[in-house]
Amino acid sequence: MVLLRFAPSPTGFLHLGGLRTALYNYLYARKLGGKWILRVEDTDATRYVPGSVENIQESLNWAGLDYDYGPSKGGPHGPYFQSERLDLYRWYSKKLLDSGHAYRCFCSADTLASTRERLARTGSNETYDKACLHLTDEEVARRVKAGDKHVIRLNDSTMPDRPPGHDIVFGTWKENHGSLPTDPILLKSDLYPTYHLASVVDDHEMGITHVIRGEEWLPSLPLHLDLYACLSLPPPEFAHIPILLKADGTKMSKRSGDAQVIDYIKHGYEPGAILNWLVLAGWGAKHEKPSDAPVSSAPDHARAGAKLKSEDAFLPDSTSIMTLPEMIEKFDLHTLTHRRSILDQVKLKYLNRHHLLQRMSTPEGLDSIVAQLYAYVQETYPASEYATEEYVRKLIPTINVVTFEHFKESMPIFFIEPDLYTSEAQGMVGGMNNATYKAVLQKMISLIENPGLVWEHDQLEIEMRATGRDGPWTPKVIMTVMRHALTGVKAGPAVADIMHVLGRERTLRRLRKASEEDVVKSWRSWHGKSEHAKLPVR
Repeated sequence: MVLLRFAPSPTGFLHLGGLRTALYNYLYARKLGGKWILRVEDTDATRYVPGSVENIQESLNWAGLDYDYGPSKGGPHGPYFQSERLDLYRWYSKKLLDSGHAYRCFCSADTLASTRERLARTGSNETYDKACLHLTDEEVARRVKAGDKHVIRLNDSTMPDRPPGHDIVFGTWKENHGSLPTDPILLKSDLYPTYHLASVVDDHEMGITHVIRGEEWLPSLPLHLDLYACLSLPPPEFAHIPILLKADGTKMSKRSGDAQVIDYIKHGYEPGAILNWLVLAGWGAKHEKPSDAPVSSAPDHARAGAKLKSEDAFLPDSTSIMTLPEMIEKFDLHTLTHRRSILDQVKLKYLNRHHLLQRMSTPEGLDSIVAQLYAYVQETYPASEYATEEYVRKLIPTINVVTFEHFKESMPIFFIEPDLYTSEAQGMVGGMNNATYKAVLQKMISLIENPGLVWEHDQLEIEMRATGRDGPWTPKVIMTVMRHALTGVKAGPAVADIMHVLGRERTLRRLRKASEEDVVKSWRSWHGKSEHAKLPVR
């Protein structure tokens, strides 16, 4: 069975880069008819962040990425926390010791630091002098029996021959063992494994057929392939996906609040839009047809889909709107770019608006939005006579939303009377005199009082703009005065939409109240200007 895994460390809340890795594992597993595992790599207790495991699970659940096996679900491959698999790593470490592919190192931290400095001064690329490799079996046994602290290192001078490394995304590349530490540590002195040993052991023991992980692990792939060869185990297929960058070009980090999934949840983004945004980051590149030569010693079923022609693959536009089922159908690892991708927040807003409108286009989706907003309105405006489900349903079409939070941000103008004296409100009418402001309102009041005026959005828009064309004010002046009197805020739905939702009587009440006050005069006095100063009427 095709089996993939998403294996985060509980060292912080899930960020966008981690969610994209989980998404790619989910998509590829579903595309190949397989399953995927959530495995928690918690072997570094010093970096553990309380609540991070729960956050990872909640974020995946919010995104709709349902893993088949893992914490809280169980399955045939458990346990799913590496801290509960320590005996397994010790067993494999002993196997490497017995075969001569590993040895015990008793050097202290101070000794190792001194050795690194000495080797660096000689111009050597090595990071360790293999001093403990030359200890006799008797000396090693004596020190182990005495309880001397030690680690287990890989003996990189005994590596067996193996096929060259191959990656689904990057193809065959030149391996550089020189960038790896000399005789890397596999098991630490606290008997916890390093990532290298634990990932290799767990991927084999769990039956993982494909490993999709971040590009930062590509330099370690030669070491991992060496470990598979030393243990006489068939490696899985590997795909390293290019790193995501923030808008400023820096790498995603668990410590960066703006990159955490929870922040996008709080800001009301649609999960489908976030997945759409992430899946498009770096997808759509044309590469040469992958080689038909064997890429590893993995079983045939583990290489399913490895020979797809990229020219036959779906190459999406940078703003393609896709649902999760469509992503599964069209996704192809072979069409990922080799370059790192910057996440474009403008693109996310575009995608989110379309996904939100898509949700609103179905009766079930619209009902869910109404229910969410109605609960919010009841809590926020409990004394308002307009805090009804019917009224909420009426105002939803008027709001030009980007995220669900925009609904909430647009609510106040429909439930509370506007404050015309805030700095924002006063700034809206700062370019006209008080006489102009009142004259515009009186004209609009007369228009609205006409019983023959059809109270419908398009007709309201037509009548107001026609008044502007007839003079003496431009449509812009009329719309500015109306927006100020009705809302007191610069941004929001179209003026005609606001009027339509408020109704004729509430609209007239607000306009009359504004016309009775010296709004612009008050603004001038705040700024130390004469009440009699004259500005041109526009």
